Amino acid sequence: VQLQASGGGLVQLGGSLRLSCAVSGPTFRPYDMGWFRQAPGKERELVAALPWRGDRPWYAWAVKGRFTVSRDNAKVTQWLQMNSLKPEDTAIYYCAAKTDASPIDSGSNYHYWGQGTLVTVSS
Repeated sequence: VQLQASGGGLVQLGGSLRLSCAVSGPTFRPYDMGWFRQAPGKERELVAALPWRGDRPWYAWAVKGRFTVSRDNAKVTQWLQMNSLKPEDTAIYYCAAKTDASPIDSGSNYHYWGQGTLVTVSS
């Protein structure tokens, strides 16, 4: 599975951005999708995840109610809609996938990664 994230940029406090993740390559098994971020000087964290079936998304507490993860029916593109952005959302955002049966919030089990896209929120 190859992943390609895009859509980052500079946005003002309270603004919105939509990140995209294009999925390509052979997909022999169902895969769950996740969005991670890493801010300067901080560890990478999982912020949103969507299971293969597309139901019951998971969100980190810090983004719940502001971010929405979705995927197209063909499961080749995933989006992360980010609203009401705050300076603390500034980070490099990564899309990732996993094919095992662990819970979708098992951040350490994601083993397919795209390159990051930088999101900067100015105050």
